[in-house]
Amino acid sequence: MERRDKHNYYLDIAETVLERGTCLRRNYGAIIVKNDEIFSTGYTGSPRGRKNCSDLGFCMREQLNIPRGERYELCRSVHSEANCIISASRKDMIGAVLYLVGKDMKTGELVQNATSCAMCKRLIINAGIEKVIVRDTKDSYRVIEVQKWIDHDDSLTGQMGY
Repeated sequence: MERRDKHNYYLDIAETVLERGTCLRRNYGAIIVKNDEIFSTGYTGSPRGRKNCSDLGFCMREQLNIPRGERYELCRSVHSEANCIISASRKDMIGAVLYLVGKDMKTGELVQNATSCAMCKRLIINAGIEKVIVRDTKDSYRVIEVQKWIDHDDSLTGQMGY
């Protein structure tokens, strides 16, 4: 029997987590892992107690034709990375890895060239997370060293992420 490599194993779990997401456009699942222990999970969804887009039946950003990566202040959802970080202790996140998987809800396909938005990058940096591993296909992924986000500050270039 051939075992699944560890990164894809954790990405598979993050992909399962995203199935709880409530966004009508793109759902993401995130997990934080350190020393082979999962500390936290998060998916895309509205703040506790508020209705989700899936409950309302519409997405405000979609109705306004807002492109991917822009105007997240109009989004009802808390991003998966943020939900994951909110649920973890900072001492557990220092040096940890965040695994991230996105799915386009219209096509059912994985989100191509996914990355964290500018706000989530800031949260990941401040949480002390060391790496973000993003699924590209069922078996391939990218490893992002968070230090690169610090060294190459995209908030100074106008690039928005996602």
